Amino acid sequence: MTSSTPASPVATATAAPTRERLLDAAAALFYREGVNIGIEALCRAAGVSKRSMYQLFTSKDDVLAASLDRAGSRYLGALLPAPEADLPPRERIMHVFERLESLSASSDYLGCPFLATAFELKDPEHPASVVARRYKDALTDFFREEARRGGAQDPDLLARQLTVAFDGSSSRVVAQAQHLGGLATATATALLDTAGMP
Repeated sequence: MTSSTPASPVATATAAPTRERLLDAAAALFYREGVNIGIEALCRAAGVSKRSMYQLFTSKDDVLAASLDRAGSRYLGALLPAPEADLPPRERIMHVFERLESLSASSDYLGCPFLATAFELKDPEHPASVVARRYKDALTDFFREEARRGGAQDPDLLARQLTVAFDGSSSRVVAQAQHLGGLATATATALLDTAGMP
């Protein structure tokens, strides 16, 4: 968590690159190695001192939450269609599952970062768990709105089913250590058909 005391423009300009470097390194390290990485390893990977880290954040928990938030917006942005994309609701939903299929083919993909973080922490009140839940809710909200626009019989139910299908598919990539091979898109298609969404 950053300090609530306003920083001078010079201090902010100097601190920003250090903060971004720390958050990017933390996001990559936590995603690849897990949330139990120590402060020393984290600072070493980011190329910052522990003193610098503690000037920017009060604890490792705050670094974890902020790094997940920073990486999370990129991850969600990589999944969702562009707001200006002229696609019908069904195709907008399918876009998410097609992107998941594509990501799952990469050796760098280790599942949904939000699920991974929440599973490891096992504490729904942890700052990073709160961030993870916010992003998962955002994905469900996206599904719900598109389901509503697309005329689904029960948009709320469909949104939750699609979220479960997404989460299960994402977890399967890690558990089975293999590409989804069309399973995610086939599951989403079946759910959309059953919900009466053309």
